Amino acid sequence: MQALVTSLNEKQNCLSYSSDTILIDGVWQGAKRTMDITNAFDGELIQRVACADVNHVELAISSACKAFKANQNQASHERALLLKTAASKITARLEEFALTIAVETGKPIVAARKEVTRCVNTLNLSAEEATRLTGETVKFDSFSGGENRIGYYEHVPLGVIVAITPFNDPLNLAAHKLGPALAAGNSVILKPSQQAPLSALKLVEVLIESGLPTGQVNVLTGYAKDFGDQLVASKHVAMVTYTGGEASAEIIAKNAGIKKLAMELGANSPVIVMDDCDLDKAVESCVSGSYWAVGQNCIGVQRIYIEQGIYQQFKRKFIEQTERLKVGDQCLDKTDVGPMINENEAIRIENWVNEAVKNGANLLVGGKREGACYHPSALDNVAIDEKLVCQEAFGPVVSLFPFSNLEQTIAQANDVDFSIHGAIFTSNINTAMQVSKQLDVAGVMVNDSSDYRLDAMPFGGAKRGSMGREGVKFAIKEMTQTKVFCMNLDS
Repeated sequence: MQALVTSLNEKQNCLSYSSDTILIDGVWQGAKRTMDITNAFDGELIQRVACADVNHVELAISSACKAFKANQNQASHERALLLKTAASKITARLEEFALTIAVETGKPIVAARKEVTRCVNTLNLSAEEATRLTGETVKFDSFSGGENRIGYYEHVPLGVIVAITPFNDPLNLAAHKLGPALAAGNSVILKPSQQAPLSALKLVEVLIESGLPTGQVNVLTGYAKDFGDQLVASKHVAMVTYTGGEASAEIIAKNAGIKKLAMELGANSPVIVMDDCDLDKAVESCVSGSYWAVGQNCIGVQRIYIEQGIYQQFKRKFIEQTERLKVGDQCLDKTDVGPMINENEAIRIENWVNEAVKNGANLLVGGKREGACYHPSALDNVAIDEKLVCQEAFGPVVSLFPFSNLEQTIAQANDVDFSIHGAIFTSNINTAMQVSKQLDVAGVMVNDSSDYRLDAMPFGGAKRGSMGREGVKFAIKEMTQTKVFCMNLDS
């Protein structure tokens, strides 16, 4: 695969590069069909990508199985060196990676740079955990008959892992699957987002440059509908790790059969703002959490519940800060909100907002679409059965609600099918602890936006979305199994 755009100047003159984007057994290759990856802001062609088919699936699985057998007992320090080397190379090419993220997703370049630094951290964490993956001794004499036995358990790799990644964090979420899988000794077949595969391809290129054994990572680009069922159904695949929407998750679960599944299926994040909070900090954090990465963030702020006494102040300050956000070309440093992944998604958000307004909601700010760009928007007086409230919006729009009864508000905050994070702003530790216990989420951020995430912490869904955990240390445990060694000293 040839190099992608490497500078802001080159972005202005994007060309169509080789479509050899399928990687099998260490060889980049093309396919009969291709698909175009374009810049959502201006429609410019970035690259043509090969579309894999079921024949590629068979070859990729064969390569991954062979690589696993050859490398499953590789020394942990060698796995760690590979990942550390890759992290160093990405650091040296930060702007190149950031620009690739920006042009293929619409994510503003400032946010894209942060994603690259997080990817580097993810790979370094994976390198560290590769050498910390230890078991424990087992006290066999804890039960009668085991007095003369000694032993231990260790964590061993599962085998071939299928990793399916989304468009919104195309580099770091690929790293969150590849890093732990390789650290544990697995081989991987990566299916990057069909909408934004280029950052993940560059990551794999760097891993190869860093010494990745042939076949330990294979890549299938293209449309999941063409080959996804056969890929996840293979009995040679030990695990499928997927980040994306519920509809695709149900298809994967139906076809995967008896194997391990890890899924992160999105959320609808609530934030509770108490009247004893630092108001300016709460507003600033909620604005950032609502519109960071164009709102295409599974833990982004979607519903804000503000205590009645400070509601008008909060709303006024929130509108003022939102109106100052710059919308436009994601590759410019001055841009705060770029285009959504495509114009259809911007139209969807536009329709949801218009529908809510038609049904009585107040549009406080935004509500304007220009192509794939949807201006950051906020509403209040939104009915709880509106799509903006009860479904994952995944766009730059947020709903504000005043409240006076905290218990009722917590119940409303919990009234969704999927959740990951929630947040509360308060200066009262007792209130913070009460809300943290009662919010039905997998993580509670206190005096922070719901979209705060450290790549070392456990991360995943609650309720219907609770299927495994990411976060490097925890993902590695998901991608291994225990193996017991027991010796009878009587023999």
